[in-house]
Amino acid sequence: MAFFRPTSFSGLQTLGKYPMFWPVPRRQQLFAVILHLLNRKHVKCFPFTTTSQSAIPVDPKATHMLSTKTRSKGRDGEEKEGRARGHTSSPHPFSLFSAGAAKRRSKKQEELLMISKKNGIRPPEKPLSVAEWEELRGEFKGISKFEDVMLEQMIKCNSSIDVAKSLLSMVAMRKGDIRYNLLVKYLALCVRQEQMAEVYDVYDIMKVRFKTLETGAYGLLIKGLSGSNRWREALLLLQEIKKVMTPSKRNYGDCIKGALNNQEINLACELYHEMLAKDLIPNLDTLQVFFDIGKCVKDDQLKSELLGILLYLRENQLYPGEALMQSIKLWFESIPGEKWEGHLTTIKNSGKCPVCNQNLEAIHLSQEEYNALREKIIKDVIQGTDAFRKTTPQELEEFQNFVENRPPYDIVIDGLNVANISNKRNQSQTLLDVVFHLAQQNLRLLVLGRKHMLTGSHSWKRHIVAAMQKKADFFFAEDVSEDDPFLLYATLHSGSHCKFLTRDLLRDHKACLPDNLTRHLFFKWQRGHQMVLSHYWPGKRIKFQPILTYDTVVQTTGDTWHIPYDEQLVERYSYEVPTKWLCLQRK
Repeated sequence: MAFFRPTSFSGLQTLGKYPMFWPVPRRQQLFAVILHLLNRKHVKCFPFTTTSQSAIPVDPKATHMLSTKTRSKGRDGEEKEGRARGHTSSPHPFSLFSAGAAKRRSKKQEELLMISKKNGIRPPEKPLSVAEWEELRGEFKGISKFEDVMLEQMIKCNSSIDVAKSLLSMVAMRKGDIRYNLLVKYLALCVRQEQMAEVYDVYDIMKVRFKTLETGAYGLLIKGLSGSNRWREALLLLQEIKKVMTPSKRNYGDCIKGALNNQEINLACELYHEMLAKDLIPNLDTLQVFFDIGKCVKDDQLKSELLGILLYLRENQLYPGEALMQSIKLWFESIPGEKWEGHLTTIKNSGKCPVCNQNLEAIHLSQEEYNALREKIIKDVIQGTDAFRKTTPQELEEFQNFVENRPPYDIVIDGLNVANISNKRNQSQTLLDVVFHLAQQNLRLLVLGRKHMLTGSHSWKRHIVAAMQKKADFFFAEDVSEDDPFLLYATLHSGSHCKFLTRDLLRDHKACLPDNLTRHLFFKWQRGHQMVLSHYWPGKRIKFQPILTYDTVVQTTGDTWHIPYDEQLVERYSYEVPTKWLCLQRK
């Protein structure tokens, strides 16, 4: 059994001139961590024990300080005084819950936050003594995990590192141990505030105490280390994650940033292509670092990579935010000898750029592209073995015969999707309003429904369904069937003029398409053919979102680039597009 013993004394152990408390049973593994409590002359030193089965014997030489003096190490490696920041340089404030691949809080974390909100727990503004923490803890006797709740609140409020340390001191004095999850929460606070000396200390402690970590801790350490002079150690942690699972795009992004900030361009590009090969879509701030570095590093290979990133945005229908757009603009304008000029603009309905008078790509596919896409969709999505489709081959064959024995349609309607757009009107009445509105334009309509619409209910009145059937063809699928295969087949079979009406994203189909070109054609076809009901006032007004004549994707003619961008980063539907553009023109 391994122990850390600073000096052998009888009774109370001491370290230098300071008392050290050692209330831990002999059989427990010990790891001494010294806490210098702020504004106090003495040091309380407590041993860490581990309750994890993955713990390894403690190395007596691996003693590390968690000093309450708030300090950090910048990218230049020099230690400097640090201050708690109210924000970070990241587009989104960093929190414990963004570590690894997880974006949503776990049920346990949500419960802790609900407990803290219910009980009105607020972290103190200054460090407390052990006695003061015990007194505060006593005021919340009903909370079994007071320390967890308090640290969650410290992360939320971005509390001083000193306050968090004083809490850990109380925990150690009380239990002779600091649990793994409390260490991770403390690490999250250190990473958020870029307190690199503290991140190093916790990292070194964890390396000694635990053989392995869970993904949240790995993500925090990768984020913290990648921005420091120990950034290569983040690459080692990335390799550890790869042994058991695919790292997250944030894990890759942090390592890429570390490599780029240290002028390791080839390594950054290798990591970037590795994550693409794993079908991970890079975060926009990761791509931004490439362009920011490109302004400082004049390298033909890097230039090729940056142009490849723009084509990647095009192929995957991705739109940069304002920050990335500005970085792209500044990079183009910094290319020696090419004299690029960038201007922000809005494209009119004509599809002509008012800055350079260049016509943007038309949204419509050529006949050759349309035929190729139709063949791929029918083969790989409709007739394929794709997992999200719940319809049976027999039902699909019945539907194909139904469509082929009728003239081509002008609009195919997802009946249930349209019927559910309003909670102020009966479902059958809502669908009736839309069908009648379109039928007045002498359009051939196909409505895809479900068999429960025919049974008669409060939501589906028999006489209303019968009235709609006089204005449009209906196909009623089984209630458990998936609508999308029918929607796609009927629309594509009717020809390039036919459109479809739904608010669904059709996002699941992308994974079924075999290559980037086909995916690009599919999204282009979708944007040119999907009708979306944008406004519906029962019995008064029906308005559809306009379908543009030009394609809203990154595009180039060689001497011009047009890049659509979001003024504010939003999670958009696949049928929604930005209205603002960056026009880049070579003079």
